Amino acid sequence: MSNKEVLGGTVHKMQPDIKRMITSSPKVLSLWQDITPLARNEWICWIESGKKAETRGIRLEKARSKLSGGMRRPCCWAGCIHR
Repeated sequence: MSNKEVLGGTVHKMQPDIKRMITSSPKVLSLWQDITPLARNEWICWIESGKKAETRGIRLEKARSKLSGGMRRPCCWAGCIHR
């Protein structure tokens, strides 16, 4: 993957595992760069809001799959409470 900067969210800092997930697929990276900063923030918060490492891993995989399919925001989630 190129060294192009991966855009972040508005409140949450992007952790290395999320960045790896995004850059692992050109399709995911392309959509990630196209969605709004608030939408990126929602994905980051959704992934990080899992309490267990296992939950975080599951959410990383689900995010990769959903972003790959064109989903622009996490579904069925109240949204980031931090903004």
